[in-house]
Amino acid sequence: MTTKTLRALGFGAVMLGASAVSAAECIAPANPGGGWDFTCRQIGKIMYDIGVVDAPVQVTNMAGGGGGLAFSHVVNERGDDPDLMVAASSATTTRLAQNAFGGMTADQVRFVGAIGADPGVIVVAADSPFQTLDDMVAAIKADPGSVAFAGGSAAGGFDHLKVLMIMRAADFNDVRAIKYIGVDGGADAITQTIGGFTQGMTGDISEIVGFLRSGEVRALAILTEERVPGFEDIPTAMEQGYDVVAVNWRGLYVPKDISDDAFQGWADRLAAVAASDEWAEAMAANGLAPFTKVGDDFQNWVNGVVAETEELSREIGVIQ
Repeated sequence: MTTKTLRALGFGAVMLGASAVSAAECIAPANPGGGWDFTCRQIGKIMYDIGVVDAPVQVTNMAGGGGGLAFSHVVNERGDDPDLMVAASSATTTRLAQNAFGGMTADQVRFVGAIGADPGVIVVAADSPFQTLDDMVAAIKADPGSVAFAGGSAAGGFDHLKVLMIMRAADFNDVRAIKYIGVDGGADAITQTIGGFTQGMTGDISEIVGFLRSGEVRALAILTEERVPGFEDIPTAMEQGYDVVAVNWRGLYVPKDISDDAFQGWADRLAAVAASDEWAEAMAANGLAPFTKVGDDFQNWVNGVVAETEELSREIGVIQ
C-alpha cells in the first residue's frame, strides 16, 4: 500500500480512532547506531511521512542497564504519558522474564506492536581466522575460554541466548563456560569485535549492515530458516547443521496507564507503518522479515513469550 493510498483512505491520526499526536517521543534504550535506535528513527520517520503524527517524532537515546534505565523511567516517571513510545525487541522481553530490571515486570507497561523480525547473526571481524560457524564451534569446544562474544544485551539476554542455543545444538552443554560481554547496543558490540577485544559478535542483521558493506566484518551464520533476501551470501545456521532459529522482533511498548483509546491509536499507527511502501523499503534495506502483530494480539503474544523465556532460562541455568 503506498503512502498516497494511505492518505486517500484517511489513515491520519484522527481517522485512526485517536486524537492527533503533535509531540510524540520515542525512547531508544541504547546509544545511537543499534537496533533500538533504528526502530525509533525508522518508525518515527515513517509515521510522520505517512501523516499519522502531526510533527516529526523526537528520538531520545537513553542507554543503561540493557534497557532497564528507560523501562524504569517510563514506569516511575511517565506511566500515563499518551505521547510516548519506547523501542522494544526480543531482548526486552528476555530481560523482563529473567528479572533483569530490578524486580520490574512486563505487566508494568503495554506492548503495543511489532512490525518486523530482525534475524539473528553470528559475526566475526574481517581478519578472523574463523571462516565458518564450524570453525568457531570447534574452537569453543577445544577451549571455551579462547572465544569471547560481545552482544547488545546483558549477560543472559537474547543475544547471549543465541550463542548458547548454537552451542547446545552442537552438543556442548557447559553453557556457563562460554564467555560473553554485554554492552549497550549492537554498535558497541561490533566495535569490541572489530577492535579485537572479543572474537565474535552476536546480534541482529540490522546492527551490522553498514559494517558488512564496509568489509569490516563477516557473518558466519544468520539464524533464520532460510537465507534472507538481500543477504543471500550469509549461510543459515540450520544449513550448517545447527538447528537454531532466533529472530529479534522490532516493536514498541507504551506506558501502562494510558487510555485504551490511546493504546489503540498507537497500535493503528504502527499498523499503518507496517502497510506502507516506506516500511517495506526499510525492511528490505536492513534485512528485516515481515512480522506484524499489533494491539491486544501482540500483548497476548508477548505474555506467552515471557513465560516461555523464563522456562527456557531456568532450563539452561541462566536464572535459578
